[in-house]
Amino acid sequence: MIAHGTAVLDLNADLGEGFGRWPLTDDDALLSVVTSANVACGFHAGDPSTMRQVCERAAERGVRIGAQVSYRDLAGFGRRAMDVPPDELADEITYQVGALRVFARAAGTDVTYVKPHGALYNRTVADAEQAAAVVAGVVRAGGALPVLGLPGSRLHEAAAQAGLPVVGEAFADRAYTAAGTLVPRRTPGAVVPDPDAVIARSVRMARDAAVTALTGEEVAVRARSLCLHGDTPGAADLARRVRAALEAAGVRLEAFA
Repeated sequence: MIAHGTAVLDLNADLGEGFGRWPLTDDDALLSVVTSANVACGFHAGDPSTMRQVCERAAERGVRIGAQVSYRDLAGFGRRAMDVPPDELADEITYQVGALRVFARAAGTDVTYVKPHGALYNRTVADAEQAAAVVAGVVRAGGALPVLGLPGSRLHEAAAQAGLPVVGEAFADRAYTAAGTLVPRRTPGAVVPDPDAVIARSVRMARDAAVTALTGEEVAVRARSLCLHGDTPGAADLARRVRAALEAAGVRLEAFA
């Protein structure tokens, strides 16, 4: 947890989100900035060769590898709402973690945490059944893998009940509601477009554990990791600027896993 004055933060980004010959994220550039990499496991993006390459490059640079698990939705990039039976969802989570783990271990490292992506991430904030299915899949994949997610979510509640470590996450470029959840992407203003605003928000969340909601309220943000989205134009350059600003503000950047 980041509280006022602690100034220790992990930087994570979603990597490997291309498919075949269609790259989306600048993986090499982002791996020079982040301390943790959320690697797409083939269900919303990614493919075996991309997974292998990202794991190898992350291992070379000492970046922690996380399995970014998703609903099976390549066409919708994992951002469409889906109703997946809990047992089936748990199986799909195990499958994704296991696949990435093989590539990570072949690269001389391992999967060190799990983070849901897109619609699954948002669904597990409030849906206890889907959250429990994700956790069941993680547990079956083996090891007490930390679960990265929104503080206070049903996902974290289920993970804690299962004995898994939980890690709170904040978002540099996403707008917040007054309740501390993310504003849905379809809502105007859901994504913060101004790089200077993203940088200022990042430093404030790290130093003061606070952010201003889209509707103007002050919201407490207690997180150990800050997400820098990698699928937006200029993402790598913005990530470098965010990291430089955090370091200039005295924030120590360190992986949580």
